[in-house]
Order: sequence, then C-alpha cells, then structure tokens
Amino acid sequence: MSTIRDFALPDLGEGLTESEIVAWRVKVGDHVELNQIIADVETAKAVVELPSPFEGTVTALHAAEGETVNVGEKLFSCDTSGAAVTDAAAPAPAAAPAAAQAAPAETASEAAAEPVEVREPTLVGYGAEAERGPKRRARRLGAPAALREDLVPAPPEHDRIEPDTVTHGGANGLHDADERPERPRSTPPVRKLARDLGVDLEQVVGTGERGLITRADVEAAASGTGAPEAAPATTATVTETTTARTAPGETRIPIKGVRKHTAAAMVRSAFTAPHVTEFLTVDVTATMELLAAIRSDRAYAGHKVTPLTVVAKALCIAAARTPEVNSRWDEEAQEIVRFGGVNLGIAAATERGLVVPNVKGAERMTLIELADAIAALAETARAGRTAPADLAGGTISITNIGVFGIDAGTPILNPGEAAILAMGAVRRQPWEHRGEIALREVMTLSLSFDHRLVDGEQGSRFLADIGRILREPGLALTMS
Repeated sequence: MSTIRDFALPDLGEGLTESEIVAWRVKVGDHVELNQIIADVETAKAVVELPSPFEGTVTALHAAEGETVNVGEKLFSCDTSGAAVTDAAAPAPAAAPAAAQAAPAETASEAAAEPVEVREPTLVGYGAEAERGPKRRARRLGAPAALREDLVPAPPEHDRIEPDTVTHGGANGLHDADERPERPRSTPPVRKLARDLGVDLEQVVGTGERGLITRADVEAAASGTGAPEAAPATTATVTETTTARTAPGETRIPIKGVRKHTAAAMVRSAFTAPHVTEFLTVDVTATMELLAAIRSDRAYAGHKVTPLTVVAKALCIAAARTPEVNSRWDEEAQEIVRFGGVNLGIAAATERGLVVPNVKGAERMTLIELADAIAALAETARAGRTAPADLAGGTISITNIGVFGIDAGTPILNPGEAAILAMGAVRRQPWEHRGEIALREVMTLSLSFDHRLVDGEQGSRFLADIGRILREPGLALTMS
C-alpha cells in the first residue's frame, strides 16, 4: 500500500506569501533522498533552494517552472512507502543555504479522515495553517502583478476583518452588535500596506473577486489615480486582455519577484516618510591617495578596498556621533527605536533588480573587514543567491550611483530606515586648495533622511562628519 505525502510551499520568512518556481531539480518518477534539493524558488527577495523533507519517489509536481505558488499550497507529492520516514526537522546538509536548513512544511494525504489543522515546522519559522482553503494560482501568462493578485478568491475566515467591537456613538460609546458595520474585506498584508500608506480602506472600492480589496487598489488610492480596472475572472481572459492592450512594438513584462517587491517598498516609503535630501561636494583627494597606498601595500593584497569602503567606514563613525540617523519610526507603538549597531545596507544592481543586502555589525569592523564583507555581499547578489537573512534587518544604507557616472541624486529610503547616503562619481576638476586653484579629486554626497526622525541640524552634522573624514581620513582617529 502506497503512502503519498505532500510537500507544501513553506514560509520562507520576512512575511513573504508567495514564490515563483525557477527550476525543478527532480521530475515525476525520480527517487529523492532526505534533504535532497528538489527545486529553486524565487521570492520577492532571493532565490532559495528547497530540500526534500522525506525520502521516496516523486509522484506529482503541482506547479510548473515560472508559476507563482502561495505559501501553504502543494509543490510536489512523494510516495514514501518502503522508505524510512525521517523526522522533517532533521538538519539539512551543510551545502544547503542558510535559509533552507530548517525543516520544510509537509501535510499527509488523508482520504478517509477529517483533516486536522496542525502547524508543523517550515524552512523559516511557521507558515500558513494546514487548511487555508483553495486558491487558484496565477500562471505565467504575462499578466501584470495587480491582475494576478485579483485572481485570488475571498480570504478564509481567519484572514477576514470582523466587525468592530467598539465604535463611536451612544451614551457609552458602544453600539449593539447588529448595528456594528463590517470593515471592508481584504487580506492582512493588504491591510498593513494600507496602514503604511495612510489609506482608509473604508474609502477604497475593491476590484478583486467578490469585492476583495487588493494591493493595486490600495496603491491606486494612495497615489490618487483611483481604482484600477476590475480583474478578469480567469487567467485565460487575462492573457486576451493583455494582448489586446499591447500596441505594435510594445513589450509587456510581468511585474514580479524583486521588481515587484522593490516597487511596493519604494511606494510605501515615499508615501510614509517625509523625505529631505541634502548635498555636499567634497575634495576627496586625500582619500584617493590613501586607497592608492593601500592597494600598493602587499599586506593588503587580495582585499578590494574602494571609495565605497571608505565611505562606509566614515558613515559608521558619523552614525555613532549622530545616532538619530540609525533609527526607525514605530508607528504602531508610537516610539522611536534607536538601533544598537549598524547593519549597513549596500544597494546592488543585479539582473533580477535592485537588492539591498546588509553588513551586520558594520560599526565593529576594520576598514579591511568591511571591504571583504561588502565584496562578499556584492558577489552573492550578482549570483542571485542572497539569503533572506542578509536582506533583513538593515538600519541605514548606501547607494553608489558614482559607478554609473552620476554625480548626485535624491535616493528613496528603505522602509524602516531613517537615512540613505548616495555617493557620486569621483571627478578630477579645478578646486580651491590652500588659497589657489588646483586639480583635485571631488565627489558629491547626497543624503536623504526621514524628517520625523532626523532634524535638519542632525542630518547636516552627520553629512558634514562624513565629508570631513573623506577630506582628511586621519581625522577619523579624533572622532568617537
């Protein structure tokens, strides 16, 4: 008698609710071992390898490559009869990525028994409940992300917002239960997005199935463009609609993965944090001379020390003197959270889009250690293998627009951070030096900060400290 076990998409952490199947490593009929990598999946932040939680023969693959699957939906089924059933919490091999070393979620196929709701270990933390209700997957048919999300039917009961228990009015501020209005239907991630963007869901018309309010509805309300068009009922209709809208010479690219995550994060940041940007142009000739000396010293061979490394070190020193830039605004608790250390985000342009992995504890690192850490993050990002843990927990960021020949810009804050520094190109140009005009190496710094957390004086002092260090690196020895 065969024993079929199902592998469900686990919660990969950071509140991610879906993943795209990048590549299957197995096919129907293959025998898989415990912890064997069965698929590569792309979340909104990284590509993750999924290991098998049991040994057996693959009987079905429930999603095609390129298909987007929700957390809790089945990925593949396996016949484990004749194989030793091993606890799914067994540790993964050392070669598995960090995000994949905890145990994945699994649910047993029970034909005769009433399903029992359980919560079992997942790759990271705990995922969705075993019984989530059916959801249709959005196939890779070229539909925009907003339309794909609209294909999901009404959320299960535990995802709904129930009527208010306390409302205004009456002698004691209470209404009877039958008088309490029901809140608009939406899922928890959409409600959180609405809070972040300051959108009143009572004023939003849902275009999803059966009036469900979607992310697109909230973002449209926040930008003042009104509600998007109602979503078609089937994926086939989506394809026809998309094709009909495409004019000759146009190419339509589905919004998903890193691009989708980045867009949502930037909209949330722009509509939540009051941005201020300041600029400072600095003579960095002494810094460039220092870098040349380091590169020519055999003791530092193999270490890639760049202008970005020095700017990163200067930022850490300056942040200790102006801690307001290394903080976040906790709207729910109505508190300002000062971070105890600097998890320095480094913006990296990759084929999959912009990602911002961060160096944990950057303030404790020497210049050489910081150089090695930044180089490692960049290499991993370019390979598309940045772990979710490296993308989480950033406290302040740097973006190096100078590598593209750009001098200055107005960078948008990463959500949850108080400041981001853009460093421009280093240019040799005439500059006043010791009372005379000389050719000097010059760079422009652009600092954007959240004016709720950082006053103009604090932002200016922070930027000036970075400029002083770049102008004369030896001054760093006097700053604490």
